[in-house]
Amino acid sequence: MTRKKHLLATSGLIVALAVAGCAQQGGSTGGSAGMSKTTTGALAGAALGALAGGLTQGHDKAKRALIGAGIGALAGAAVGNYMDKQEQQLKSQLAGSGVDVSRNGDSIVLNLPEAITFDVGSAKLKPEAQEQLGKIGGVIKEYPQTIIDIAGHTDSTGSPETNMALSQKRAGTVAAYLARSGGLDFKRMVVNGYGESRPIADNGSEAGRAQNRRVEITLLPLTQG
Repeated sequence: MTRKKHLLATSGLIVALAVAGCAQQGGSTGGSAGMSKTTTGALAGAALGALAGGLTQGHDKAKRALIGAGIGALAGAAVGNYMDKQEQQLKSQLAGSGVDVSRNGDSIVLNLPEAITFDVGSAKLKPEAQEQLGKIGGVIKEYPQTIIDIAGHTDSTGSPETNMALSQKRAGTVAAYLARSGGLDFKRMVVNGYGESRPIADNGSEAGRAQNRRVEITLLPLTQG
């Protein structure tokens, strides 16, 4: 990525995270009450400040931030055991929720389809998404050596620019909600929107487009090196 494109992407994510910090105000129901203006402002400020921790810079900077905070890295057989326990808890908590939990080597991928997270074209979390993210955040909080990669994705309907902006806002919304409800530090997060560029199904059918509209949370262990 060129420096100009990187700056544009970072600027877009700054806006997305600021919007995400405000998106939930007055929009929650049931047990997830809307935030006060003070809380909303604090979260939006935290989201902006979190960029200094490297949300768009990748996993290496997140690792350095955790190690700098005194979190010890995992090594050897401890890595697999650590991720096994986390995976089991997530599968137990999310059974029947519509959130897919899969394992890819030493990482865990949580696939949150649009059907349970957002209305079409919206970056405001549905109540059921808030419930599931609350469970996810509760589990992750027990595992401080986990890096949280949050990626927004869309289908190919609409312009690439619109899709990129929507994917960034949705990823930012999920990050902000995990920070608020789960008390998770932004420094643990790598947050990006990829628009329509990473499909997992054929955009030529509605079923395929529905699969492509998603947010993926990938959990990675903090390892040495």
